[in-house]
Amino acid sequence: MRISIIGGGTVGEEARETAVAAGRIVAQRGHTVVCGGLGGVMEAACRGAKEAGGDTVGILPTERRADANDYVDIAVATGLGHARNGLVVMNGDGVIAIDGAGGTLSEVGFSLVFDRPIAGLGTHDVPGVEACETPEEAVRYVEDELGV
Repeated sequence: MRISIIGGGTVGEEARETAVAAGRIVAQRGHTVVCGGLGGVMEAACRGAKEAGGDTVGILPTERRADANDYVDIAVATGLGHARNGLVVMNGDGVIAIDGAGGTLSEVGFSLVFDRPIAGLGTHDVPGVEACETPEEAVRYVEDELGV
């Protein structure tokens, strides 16, 4: 299964640690991390996944695969800017949102449009996002919603 981890491109230490833990748990549970491929939550989640031996996919807003963070295994260059946010969500079976601002909110919106279960960790409080306290709870919520 693929889990899209979305969140801020620039984050504080707490959100970074949460994203590393989420990526690690996703990988430990045998799933692939999908993200926007750049920094912040995206890089931290990929780092956690790689440290646990997992696989990562980065769907980039730019035209250059080389723009991906160092922990992305498969970089997909789109040249779409923020419009690539729909692709990040579509390529995951479920979503974990961590922190974030407007770009993350757009991904939450796409998650609702594409009927993906969304677990939230310190992110936007909107209908359809299941607020979770820990990365473990977030991964478990997505798995349960998908019957895994």
